[in-house]
Amino acid sequence: MAGNPHIDFAGDYDLGSIVLHNHQNQGLSLRTKGTDIKHLVQELNIYESMFSNAITGTVVIADTINLISNLPIQGTERLTFKLATPGAHKASHVVDFSEEGTPMQVYKLSNRQQGSDGMQIYTLHFASREFLRNLRTKVSQAYSGRIDQMVTSIMQDPNYLDSRNQLNYQKTRNQDKIVIPNKSPFSAINMLAKRAMANNSKSVGYYFYETTKGFHFRSWESMCVDEMGNPRAVKQVFRYMPMKIKDPDVGDKIEHDYTSVEDYKFINNFHDVASNTVLGTYGHRVITHNIFDKSYKIDDYHYHNSFADTKHTDGPNPAIVDTPVDYDNKTISDYPESRVTVSSTTQFAHNEDTGSFGTDVSQDGKTEGERESQFHQQFAGTRLQMTVKGQSYLEVGDVIQFDLMSVENKLNSSGSLDPQYSGRYIIVKIRHRVGDHEFVQALECVKDSVARGFRSNKMKTFPGKPPRNDIGYLQDINQYDSIDNKVKYGVKGL
Repeated sequence: MAGNPHIDFAGDYDLGSIVLHNHQNQGLSLRTKGTDIKHLVQELNIYESMFSNAITGTVVIADTINLISNLPIQGTERLTFKLATPGAHKASHVVDFSEEGTPMQVYKLSNRQQGSDGMQIYTLHFASREFLRNLRTKVSQAYSGRIDQMVTSIMQDPNYLDSRNQLNYQKTRNQDKIVIPNKSPFSAINMLAKRAMANNSKSVGYYFYETTKGFHFRSWESMCVDEMGNPRAVKQVFRYMPMKIKDPDVGDKIEHDYTSVEDYKFINNFHDVASNTVLGTYGHRVITHNIFDKSYKIDDYHYHNSFADTKHTDGPNPAIVDTPVDYDNKTISDYPESRVTVSSTTQFAHNEDTGSFGTDVSQDGKTEGERESQFHQQFAGTRLQMTVKGQSYLEVGDVIQFDLMSVENKLNSSGSLDPQYSGRYIIVKIRHRVGDHEFVQALECVKDSVARGFRSNKMKTFPGKPPRNDIGYLQDINQYDSIDNKVKYGVKGL
């Protein structure tokens, strides 16, 4: 398939070679640099996730030439290849793990077993160069300035990650003086990500992750909208249709198959009220103790009051309604003690009159409540998992559109879409899988709002408390045991 500009079918792919370079950068033939193992590969997997700092992957090999001993393989090899959907010309549409791009590092061999006679099967695990640099180095340094500048410094420092890969970053509005005490580079950046506050926005907290196109340090809000506040363009529209229904809009079959969802399931719903209540998604009380002046401050986070302060996947439509949830007529956001956090803060730690986020110390509690809720709105939001034909230009952080017909219209291809579960999603995980002559992707996508808002008008769904029974709420079980015994044994005077 190498160099083929024509797509023969949905799931077709362009993969010229998969070259394994040993510690001397030699192949089985001393005249070549590396050994092309493509003909031995049974399955190739690449994993990227918004919740993981680096790319990882596996190659399942059916070895008939004893690579393990003849190369040999010891866990210090490099793996190079290019994977693309045929016809992809832009560099951003190609998974470029070549020597000229960003070669992968082999770090483990597992699941070695005997196959048929003369064959052994095993799995090679690989990751990006930064993955292993992170294990080998530690950051012990003081930084001053914007948070994003600290991250770029760690990424480029030859003593730390020394990254040659592209870093896509979003400027932060806060700056601070921070001492990083002997942490791994990824741990240091994750610590900074929790303190990062997006420029021209009220969002708190960044994600630091690697995709097949490079590293990213950015807020969730930046994935939903551009810097002008306009919704990001949808990278692909996906549609699920039962197999018995004939789609009247099918034109180009290959293009249609690329937008079709093979299977899907919702692995988590924002409507897991119990979990989100405990996590502080709806209500969160943060008690902040200021070590400098020995004062404390209580700040309560309210989901519905704060939801519109930031941008979301499907616009300003909260994922849960604001009607009362109990007889006291309080909404689900009116219980700040659902989660109570006690945290310490101080100013002048580095001669700056600022708190933990590099801003006014009195705002630390409020900011922490916002950060926790915003994270869990995404992490514990509506999460969709689906399998589609492989499209090499898709990466974590992209916006996709998922069209799901309403259940009542399942027998009508022109029926309306589900008002809550259809709509815009952010890709948070991708498994790229090449095997069986086909390229497929398992996508995990998240939304933190709904396409069509719930109607509530703050109606009182609890009109009043239920009436007490004749006996009352409090009952002494010994008293009724005594009465029952008198009846049973015919005691006079009852």
